[in-house]
Amino acid sequence: PVTAALLSCRRYVAGGQCKSTARLEGKVVIITGANTGIGKETARDLAGRGKVILACRNIAKAEAAASEIRAESGNQQVIVKKLDLADTKSIREFAEKFLAEEKELHILINNAGIMLCPHSKTVDGFEMHLGVNHLGHFLLTFLLLERLKQSAPARIVNVSSLAHHGGRIRFHDLHGEKSYNCGLAYCHSKLANVLFTRELARRLQGKSQRVEFTANALHPGSVRSELVRHSFVMSWLWKIFSFLLKTPREGAQTSIYCAVAEELDSVSGQYFSDCQPAYVSPWGRDDEIAKKLWSVSCELLGIHWD
Repeated sequence: PVTAALLSCRRYVAGGQCKSTARLEGKVVIITGANTGIGKETARDLAGRGKVILACRNIAKAEAAASEIRAESGNQQVIVKKLDLADTKSIREFAEKFLAEEKELHILINNAGIMLCPHSKTVDGFEMHLGVNHLGHFLLTFLLLERLKQSAPARIVNVSSLAHHGGRIRFHDLHGEKSYNCGLAYCHSKLANVLFTRELARRLQGKSQRVEFTANALHPGSVRSELVRHSFVMSWLWKIFSFLLKTPREGAQTSIYCAVAEELDSVSGQYFSDCQPAYVSPWGRDDEIAKKLWSVSCELLGIHWD
């Protein structure tokens, strides 16, 4: 009975699985932070379906992941490109090179993220969580948007977190200079992902009745990954309770689902967990905050995005 109970507990922890067998022949996917954790597992799955670009800061790690995935999938179209989301110059260079080399882009998975790091700033002076998790992906999406539109039907998938429930957009102190808590900073940035997805979907749908271009957000679950490396306590807890955490492969299922599931062809602006719609915090459903965050983000990045 104990073994049966443990097995059913494990099955429950594993959560939903993406059942779609959709092929991506002739399609191009970008996954940020795909050299480790759920990003790598998402890349591993999608490489069995089509062309995948691993957009990563650590090139050595990314090349090792890519060669492992190429060997396993037999797909040589697994390519590494340098992208540092903590540096807008790097983001612009990545987009420029990609646009020069690739004529199409069908799926953009904004997966990379940092968590619980001490107060620090990106190259451009943004608080690190907000800068990498939100502003970096906001700019990347902006720069690749036209290519996605030209390649429609296309999808944008933003990896957020259940932690968005603890987040608030503190417009008076976006960069944590007045007060800073690394856990809350992470929550704020994950709320920003949800609000960005909501406003982006609203703007994309406003253009036409047909939804050929979607944006959705998701919670991958609590996953055994390197994300907690900045916190000794969390790393320790993660080890002790590893049985109650998803493996990176299990954690990648909802990202894969949002990227390929046929039933999501015209679903946009939603938030998923375990491959099904999930509850969004009241803050995450506030359209006024979403609009304000959009315009503040544009201002910080020096872009004009209508």
